[in-house]
Amino acid sequence: MLYSIPATVLAIMLFLGINLAYLAGLWSRNLRMKRDPASGPAGLGPLEGALLGLLSLLLAFTFNQSAMDFATHRNLLVTESNAIETAIWRADLYPDSLRAIFLKDFREYITTRLEYFDAGTDEERIRVVRHKAEVISGRIWGRATAIARSGEPLGSGHMLPAINAIIDAEARREEARRGHVPDPILGLLFVLCLVGSFVVGYANASRRVDWIVLASYSLMTVLTVYIILDLDRPRRGLIETTAAHQNLISIHDELKEATP
Repeated sequence: MLYSIPATVLAIMLFLGINLAYLAGLWSRNLRMKRDPASGPAGLGPLEGALLGLLSLLLAFTFNQSAMDFATHRNLLVTESNAIETAIWRADLYPDSLRAIFLKDFREYITTRLEYFDAGTDEERIRVVRHKAEVISGRIWGRATAIARSGEPLGSGHMLPAINAIIDAEARREEARRGHVPDPILGLLFVLCLVGSFVVGYANASRRVDWIVLASYSLMTVLTVYIILDLDRPRRGLIETTAAHQNLISIHDELKEATP
């Protein structure tokens, strides 16, 4: 559910929520002080520190998880492009007629992988281009196995592992695309941000709002959460895997020149 909401919208909602929670905490404390001037937020220091410490721990955990997931997406892109490039090189082991057919299929396959990346979060388009990629990879695999059965061990012995690596890389990229920080963890992070802000406001020794402190705290917290969300969504947002994807584009362009 949270994954489908734009990170910018969640960040704005969290920013407003942190400020409102702080003001609500300060208002609750002032209201209590009016009713009972002798009462105060005594004893809230340890609770405030524990909540903020727990918030910091969860922020660090989710940030690390998002960064690791982003690195996985980038590494899988590099792995897939390397596997495709290896298979293209090994097509040189076949006669020119077969090599030209393999290169044509590899070019079509890379085109579908580029479309897969460009599909963004459009699940229907992703399903279509994945099916096209499976058809083409199945055709490549079928041709290589048929050549192997015909008694041509040299090229097939090298080509079949490379094709298998391509198919495996496609499946791993799709699995990584579906993986992200679970909604319950993000929900707990948002709740801790709001509760922590409320307690900080309630424990404020002054009855006035320090807008500079409040703005600094809420802004830095929201920016951290936004980066976590953005890292977890490499197909949209500011931080993308476009640089790692460039290698696949270069291979496609080279194939386009080599195969009219």
